[in-house]
Parts: sequence; structure tokens; C-alpha cells
Amino acid sequence: MGSETISLPTIDFSNPGLKPGTPEWDLVKDQVRKALEEYGCFEALFDKIPLELQKSLFNALEELFDLPLQTKVRNSSKKPFHGYVGQYPMVPLYESMGIDDATISEKVENFTDLLWPEGNSNFCKTVHSYSDQLSDLDKIVRRMILESLGVEKYMDEHMDSTNYLLRVMKYKGPQTTETKLGLNAHTDKNIVTILSQNQVQGLELLTKDGHWIDVKPSPGSFIVMIGDSLLAWTNGRLHSPYHRVMMTGNEARYSAGLFSIPKAGYIIKAPEELVDEEHPLLFKPFDHVEFLSFYYTEAGQRAQSALKTYCGV
Repeated sequence: MGSETISLPTIDFSNPGLKPGTPEWDLVKDQVRKALEEYGCFEALFDKIPLELQKSLFNALEELFDLPLQTKVRNSSKKPFHGYVGQYPMVPLYESMGIDDATISEKVENFTDLLWPEGNSNFCKTVHSYSDQLSDLDKIVRRMILESLGVEKYMDEHMDSTNYLLRVMKYKGPQTTETKLGLNAHTDKNIVTILSQNQVQGLELLTKDGHWIDVKPSPGSFIVMIGDSLLAWTNGRLHSPYHRVMMTGNEARYSAGLFSIPKAGYIIKAPEELVDEEHPLLFKPFDHVEFLSFYYTEAGQRAQSALKTYCGV
């Protein structure tokens, strides 16, 4: 099953004049809406994160994943997929760790102290600075989505309903020219994901017409992707795409995903303005953490769409 290379839409967020209510804002907002309807994702240029900071982040990730396994497993969480994940026979190349509330300095310090009791201020500073600055891009994209759908009145509630998880990932090079599975095909379950990677490729995306395409972002750019929780909140107006990682060669691939995630107890429910005769309600209201728990059951893993199986109307 081969994949083809198609360029995703590239959207530039680096214009200093990009402010709500300006022609520049409206132009980018239109590009965001079209890309998320068609592909569910796009490549973003965002110069608020300098290349130097990205480079520092990936150096920090190499240091993190080089820690002994007994140290890495200290990164545990009651929430599925928030702690250390690795040693899976199905995806032997993959391991990942989660830093909850990565935009909050104290939480990153707690994570760092857990893994480096002697301290590692460089790691702590890099991860917090990266997450905090990148969260601005998440807020811009979400604001543009709500504006383009005409539901700005929910802006504060929508923004206050989430926190941020920085999920960091390593995919070992398979040491072969044959393509090997790095991570199974899946849709993200959160609101918005912002991915960056070192320059080892591997990300593939399933288009609406059923073709796998290679996603090859330019150095320093980000892939912004919609998750199932935002698909449900917008009542299907946007697309939550299946994606996977396929690896080849000897080099390890490092990537970082900043996930905006609904807080436990917050009920995801499409605004009444987005439900009408042309767009009947697609999903019953649900709690994200409970949905995530279902997704990791046998039935959730078997379902073609865990979201539809869990709360589809």
C-alpha cells in the first residue's frame, strides 16, 4: 500500500499585522477553514518559535529518550496515553511520553524533577518556553475556526475548557530500506494538535478520497491537525483525518505534539447554531476523558470510528 506526495495547504501566521478584524486576519481565517474542511490539517509557518528553540527542543528529546527505561516509566498517568508508552510488540519502533499542562512552568518543573532528581534546568526551560509560545498558535487557529462558523459568543467558554498536553515521541529507525510501521493509523481524540518533527520524515495522512499521502513539512514549520473532539463540537463541519507514521532507514524520528485537550468533566456539545435541517446533530454530548477510556477498550480499538460508535446519533 504505497503513498503519494501531495503538498498540504501552507498557511503563514508570521505577519505582524495578523490581528482580529483586519483584512490579513480574514484572509488567513478563510484559508484555515478551507484547509480544515478538505484535509483536516495544514502546514503552518509561525515565526514566534525560532528555529533555534525547535533545535533545542529536539536535542532535549534525545536526552530524554536516552534515559534508562526504569527512569522513563516514572512518567505515569491515570489518564490514557498521558504517561510513558513503549515496549509495545505491535509498534516496536515507537515510544512516547506526556507532559501535562506543559504551558505551566511549575508542571514542567515537576516532570523534570521526576526524571532528573538532580535537576535539569535547560530541559525544563526549553520545554516550557516551546509549549507556552506554541499555544498562541493553537489559540489563533481556534479563534479563527469559531469566527468562521459564526459562533464567537462561545469563545471564552471554548478557550477555558481546555488545557495543554505536550506529547513527545521517538520512532527508532528500522535499520532497513523496507518501510515499517511506526504508529498505527488513527484520528486524534482532542481539540487541536500541533506537530513538529526533526527532519526525519514518516508522517502519512489519509485523504477524504481514501489515498495515503506523505506529509513532508519544511524545516521549522508545524502541522496543525483537527481532533475528534473538535469534529464533534463543530457538528462535523471540519474533518478529523486518519494519520500514521511509516519508518524506513537508520535514523530516529523525533516529534512533538502540543494537544489542546478538553478538561475532565467538560461536556463537549455542538452549539445549537451549528445544528439545523441541513446539518442534523451527529454526536450526543460527551466527556472527553470518558470517551478516551472507551477508545482504549477492545470495542473502541475495533471500531472504524470510535467517536461514532461511542456517541454517534
